[in-house]
Amino acid sequence: MMNKWMKIAHNEATEGMLANDGGPFGAVIVHRDKVIATAHNEVLKTNDPTAHAEINAIRIASEQLGSFDLSECVLYCTCKPCPMCLGAIFWARIGTVYYGATEFDAARGGFDDQRFYEMIRGQNHDVVLKQIDYEVNAKLFDQWLAKEDRQMY
Repeated sequence: MMNKWMKIAHNEATEGMLANDGGPFGAVIVHRDKVIATAHNEVLKTNDPTAHAEINAIRIASEQLGSFDLSECVLYCTCKPCPMCLGAIFWARIGTVYYGATEFDAARGGFDDQRFYEMIRGQNHDVVLKQIDYEVNAKLFDQWLAKEDRQMY
């Protein structure tokens, strides 16, 4: 029998996929045993490469809670989060993530998750990273630290 929260994520993934909103990915965020966000992949619907289920759910949950700190939340997603989504999960401070399928399943479906994980490990790196204008850009952090009203996140 399927976990009740994962079942919601699975239904989201199915709904989005069948509507041609995007790939077969769904996500649910639970806060204190209550669903506060459900979402699915909407990359095709929005032409936004960041409109993954997890990102969409994080945006909804943050709005619902009025906070960027989702540390009291649990995320359920139908597939292991891609590196972009994992970064968003880290930034949102979500401490527990339950996932179903793997990056290998996503690769079987034609998605790049597995390749991106390999790139992060230094394998098959397709992106050229070149540092320029270091000094002027590093000074932005001096300005940030000098701001008396800065709020850490």
